[in-house]
Amino acid sequence: MSLAEVTKAAKPSILLGLTACCGLFTKEIVQNMLAHSERPIIFPLSNPTGVAECTAQQAYEWTDGRVVFASGSPFDPVEYKGTTFIPSQCNNMFIFPGVGLGASAAGVRRITDAQIYDCSVALAECMTDEEVAAGRVFPDINRIRDVSLTVALALVRRAHAEGLTTVKRFGYTNPEDPAELADWLFWKMYDPVYVPLVDEVYRR
Repeated sequence: MSLAEVTKAAKPSILLGLTACCGLFTKEIVQNMLAHSERPIIFPLSNPTGVAECTAQQAYEWTDGRVVFASGSPFDPVEYKGTTFIPSQCNNMFIFPGVGLGASAAGVRRITDAQIYDCSVALAECMTDEEVAAGRVFPDINRIRDVSLTVALALVRRAHAEGLTTVKRFGYTNPEDPAELADWLFWKMYDPVYVPLVDEVYRR
């Protein structure tokens, strides 16, 4: 069966593109999804954009702006019927830094499915109404540190509940208090600020 025939028979609501076959997601395939899905999810994840299964412009036009879209490589904003849609780049940077922060700070012995699930929910809850309205799937990159802190908090809380943390004292905080725990994690975050190696007096 062709992919178009598969979409008619299987009635998927999600398409993940991992093929590096440029143009694999055709207008027919995408519109087949509209017959049974109000908000089809289309993620052409192949890199670079030249081999993406479809473009952001195509996805928004073919679905009349109803698509939930994210790609492997960045696409420019799409203007469609007076609305500006901002395609998201699907990237693990929204999850993994927070997982690493939480796991290292709390000495987590094992990363579980439940922890990753909670991290995913925390990431979704970071989205603002404005970002959702603009068609984004992930938060704005300018908020990545806040997002990472939120993800780390979710991981540590779940790991602590599972008895998988080896750091028994989170500073002077109560691990059951999310606000105190978030404050402790904030001070554990790496801050890329560098002290000059050459003193100003020696430059004169």
